Amino acid sequence: MTSAVSEKMTAAGRVLAILDAFSDRNDSLTLSEIARLAGLTLPTAHRLVGELTDWGALERQASGQYTVGLKILELGSLAQHRLALKSAAYPYLHGLHHATRANVHLSVSVGHDVLYLESLKAPGGADVDSRFGGRWPRHATATGRVLMAAADPYEQDLALDRPLESYSPFTVTDQHELRQLLAEIRQRGVAVAYDQIATGVMAVAAPIVDSHGKVVAAVGITVQKDRFTSHQLIPPVTTTARNISRELARLAYCAACG
Repeated sequence: MTSAVSEKMTAAGRVLAILDAFSDRNDSLTLSEIARLAGLTLPTAHRLVGELTDWGALERQASGQYTVGLKILELGSLAQHRLALKSAAYPYLHGLHHATRANVHLSVSVGHDVLYLESLKAPGGADVDSRFGGRWPRHATATGRVLMAAADPYEQDLALDRPLESYSPFTVTDQHELRQLLAEIRQRGVAVAYDQIATGVMAVAAPIVDSHGKVVAAVGITVQKDRFTSHQLIPPVTTTARNISRELARLAYCAACG
């Protein structure tokens, strides 16, 4: 099966499949694990992993496992607009974090996932992995739903018309129910999600818009359900999102004025 799949992939597709095998939950992989996750034969994976290691995209550890290399981090640093977003948002994220003593994060869309550009963890906070650089599918997170709700209908169809993974007994994977939730988010301007990644956890998120009114990110907070109600968290989260949006507009105006 793996051989048949790999034969249909282009050379670039094979390389991208190898890089895509790595995630916050699979940040160190053996050659055989890379081959399996990328859908490649072991000889093909061995050859391409060797080339990627020589180039610096991957690094081989003393254990024989591979990790993402510095070259990828260098390329990632070129995404200046996202770094600028992170810099503009940080004071307001820190303020929300200080006020609530909860886990706070800044998310953007990457494919069908959310990527955490910033994550401020609180001692004893919700036990959900939302570290910097981490990813979760959009359908299962509050920030992801905010970003999906703002996407155009075609992108929403691509995101929902496919098998969706469940992470807890309560994860919503039915596309019709998700479409209804997205419509409610667009109407309310905020997303509230319960028990989606882990039971006992509530997440609240709101959209961040750029100077043109386009949703470019989302600010979110995750807490244990027994610590807060959604009514307590919605005002500070939406205020934080508005403040970051205003800061982005101010920076765009300053840049235009020179």
